[in-house]
Amino acid sequence: MKYRIKELCKEKGITLESLALGIGTSQASISRIITGNGNPTMDSLERIAKFLNVEVPELFVNDGVMGFIKAKGQLFEINSISDIETTLETIKLL
Repeated sequence: MKYRIKELCKEKGITLESLALGIGTSQASISRIITGNGNPTMDSLERIAKFLNVEVPELFVNDGVMGFIKAKGQLFEINSISDIETTLETIKLL
């Protein structure tokens, strides 16, 4: 999956180091997510979104997202931004 985290940070004048410190992780972890070499948890995505003051779906490049989210022992298939939003609501109810 591709993320807009670097782009959002730049728009908001936030360094990746500040983001990492703000959400309690390492800059290396943020870099791995941005480059596609990391597998962020739902919690990590929610913390990043909260720190950047955006909704979780805004972290993703809108190019036909395809993938899976594993949360609370369940696997959710993601094929669109709408799927992400629905999955987030479902996970909150679990």
